Formats: sequence, C-alpha cells, structure tokens
Amino acid sequence: MANYDVKDLRLADQGRQRIEWAAQEMPVLRLIRERFEAERPLAGLRMSACLHVTAETANLARTLVAGGADLVLVASNPLSTQDDVAAALVQYDEIPVYAIKGEDNATYYRHIKAALDHRPQITMDDGADLVTTMLKERRDLLDQLVGSTEETTTGVIRLKAMAKDGVLTFPVVAVNDSLTKHLFDNRYGTGQSTLDGVIRATNILIAGKTVVVGGYGWCSKGIAMRAKGLGADVIVTEIDPIKALEAAMDGYRVMPMVEAARVGDIFITATGDINVIDAEDFAVMKDGAIVANSGHFNVEINIPALEQMAVEKRQPRQFVDQYVLRDGRRINLLGEGRLINLASAEGHPSAVMDMSFANQALASEFLLKNRGQLEPRVYALPAEVDREIAALKLAAMGIRIDTLTPEQEQYLNSWEEGT
Repeated sequence: MANYDVKDLRLADQGRQRIEWAAQEMPVLRLIRERFEAERPLAGLRMSACLHVTAETANLARTLVAGGADLVLVASNPLSTQDDVAAALVQYDEIPVYAIKGEDNATYYRHIKAALDHRPQITMDDGADLVTTMLKERRDLLDQLVGSTEETTTGVIRLKAMAKDGVLTFPVVAVNDSLTKHLFDNRYGTGQSTLDGVIRATNILIAGKTVVVGGYGWCSKGIAMRAKGLGADVIVTEIDPIKALEAAMDGYRVMPMVEAARVGDIFITATGDINVIDAEDFAVMKDGAIVANSGHFNVEINIPALEQMAVEKRQPRQFVDQYVLRDGRRINLLGEGRLINLASAEGHPSAVMDMSFANQALASEFLLKNRGQLEPRVYALPAEVDREIAALKLAAMGIRIDTLTPEQEQYLNSWEEGT
C-alpha cells in the first residue's frame, strides 16, 4: 500500500496495542462491528473520514471496514493525531491514513484533498472541514455523494449555516445532536479530557485556583463540573441568559469575560465562536494566567492580538507558549490554542467514545438505507437509534432497568383516566 502519509511506520506495533487497549472499553462498537462483519451493509462504499486519529477512532475505522467500506482517514486537527495509531492502521489494517501530529496548515489541507481524491460517496467529518473544502473546491464530487455525518457542535453550526445559505446540496446526519453523543461525550468526555490536558501541559494543582469557563453548553458544563470537583472556584461566562441562569443555579459565579479576566487563574473556552478571550481580557489578566481552548478550532482565543501585545515569547514546557507583555506580565497559552484535550493529552476516554462512534457507524448505515429519500439538510439520527445505543451500553455495564407493564403502557397512551 503506497497511498498514505504518517510519521513513522515503525510505531505500528505500539499503535496496535493502544488500539486494542481502547477496544476493551468500547463494547457497543464491538457489537456493531460483529453485525457489520456478518451483514456487510457498507459493501463497496467509498468513504472519507476527517476525524481525530486516535485509538478510539481506529476502532471506528475498523468497524466501517468490517462493514465493507473502502475507507480513507485524515486528521481533523493538526495536533490531534496519535502517530503510532496512524502507523498501525496503515501497517496492519491497510487503511490509507494521512495524518501527522504537528503537521502545518499546508500539510493539513493536502491531506484533506487526498481524502477528497478518494471520490467519497459518504464523508465523515469532525468540524466540517472536509465538507467545506468539497463545496469550495471539489464540486465535481457532489453528484455521487450520498451524504455526510458530523461529529462536533462546531461542525453542526457550520453545516446549519450552509443549509440556511442554500449551499448544502446533500443530507448530513448531525451525530452531535444524538442524546447518546452530546449528553455523554460532550459533558463527561470533554470535562475529563480537558482537565487532563491542562494538567499534563502544566502540572499545576487545580484545587484553590479560579477557573474561568467560556460558555455553558454541554462541553463547558462538563469542564465546569470537573474543575469544581478538583477543588476550583469556577466562574462561567455566557451570552445566553438561559444558560447563564442555569450556570448560576448550578452554583457557579457568572460574569462577563472582561471581569472574570481580572480574577481568573486558568481560562478554558468551549463555545464554537471567535475571540471569546480577546485583547481587552489579556490586558487585565494576572501575571501567570493560563489560557486554554477546548473548542474545535483555535479561534476562540485571539492569538494574533496576544502575539501583538507580547514583547517576548518563550516555551518553558512542551505545549506551553509563554507570552511576556510590555509590563512584564506572563500569559501562558496551552497547545497553541488548539483542542487542549488532544494537543497535550489523549482525548476522550474510550468508554464515552464508544457511544459517539456507535452513532457514527449507524449514521453511515442510515444514510445508505435512505439514499435518495433525504432532503439536503441537517438531520438527527432517529430516537430509536439513540435508545438502542443506550440499551447496549447499559447491558455492557451490567445495569438492568424497568420495563412498562401492560397496564402502565395503556395508561400512558390513554386520556380518560384522571384525578
């Protein structure tokens, strides 16, 4: 196999062990893979996936290939690739992978173009870069496209904007909108892995620190919850009054970012928007403030403004860029402002990605089953798929739940009986 671009194939053995370790925590995806091997629902289908190339993603890739897919995998973020995993997928699974941790932007987009050169019939995205590049540069591929799936909040926001502008010409399944994705992956996965990334990059004690969390969506809720659990005093910033009220009633202080900037020790953004932390915030931060991002793109922190304000830039630790301002204050940016949970750590735990990637696998099957019947817009997976994934996860955890009796079911479906 000649078509790949990974750091070093000699890392393959290490990567295979990492993939197999993750598989132990992914029983739902294993069950889907066993069915896919028997039924081959994706037989002959050309797929291109733009995802974080991690051990968990490798188990999804193996599942898709088991279902018959002809798959190409590329990275969805320049810092999120696990090089040993990429090597293992090439060496042992013969899956073309184009992903190198730390690749520059030119290499990143060259890899995306390699995925599009595969002429995919289904694309799988994590941030919508694959779809966006196709719509801008490879419209010749649109006629054969069955549809796409999208993993992230950021990607879904972009895709809904495409649909609103009338440029989306194919159906997309918003995997992120599935309850078994965002209620668990976004909250518990992001919460744990983000704090893991901050701690690995800095080796600081969270207890006693003031942690400022930008936003209060599902990802930010998880970050705030885990920071509080580690002993931090948590401040939340928001633009939505309902989410701000929820944060306040969950026990957090709520204030504008420019006010939080004066008292925060650690800042973590996860909103999907630009310049959540801006020049006016850097101007009032404490000496030694730590700034990190857990949103998909590195735009939530205004890095160009920080660069302009700094008189010196150092790297005291791996994944820490220290900017010295004119008055001597130091601001520490983690992971180049990219996804900190993947830049300096290993991303979400396998157990939570089990459900997210079960959604991805079943979403590709859903698109094929409904080929030609779906309008060019953003869809959520049917509720019964969500319940199926949750039931499989509970069974794997050894948890049993109640079922309705015939009498209870009849009561819920009737209107006559009252007080």
